[in-house]
Amino acid sequence: MADKHTRGDSSRSSSSSASSPASSSAARGRAVPAHPLARDRRPAPRPLPPGEQFLTPGATGLRAAVERKSAVPLVFLYGLPRWIIPVVLVILLLVGFAVADWRGGIAVLPVLGFVVWLAYMSWPSLGHWARLMRVAMAAFLIAMAASRFGLF
Repeated sequence: MADKHTRGDSSRSSSSSASSPASSSAARGRAVPAHPLARDRRPAPRPLPPGEQFLTPGATGLRAAVERKSAVPLVFLYGLPRWIIPVVLVILLLVGFAVADWRGGIAVLPVLGFVVWLAYMSWPSLGHWARLMRVAMAAFLIAMAASRFGLF
């Protein structure tokens, strides 16, 4: 009977120590090296660029509100791998070129929204040539979506 009771206690103590070996050895003062296969495989997120600001100095009204609302999506997009956004946008644009009906127009709309949003966000820091290129790109995407929806 004593053996069963002792075995039960030892199994409880071994199961509790087995569930947290790092904490028990850390409690004893020994550092447990991490197993090489147990490391986190996700890459560390890119740090934000130094000296950049989300808000335009002195912005009021609509610009300030849009910049505040856009801070979280911008940080999220910045944390993604660099290749995801261009690949997704190119795929959507190719679908817009390839499909000549309303589905092609639907595929172009997220690209148009993304381009217009980024143009609006970067407008105060752009030169004349860059502003002209943003407007030309938005006009092209609007015309493409309109043609896919059968407006002309």
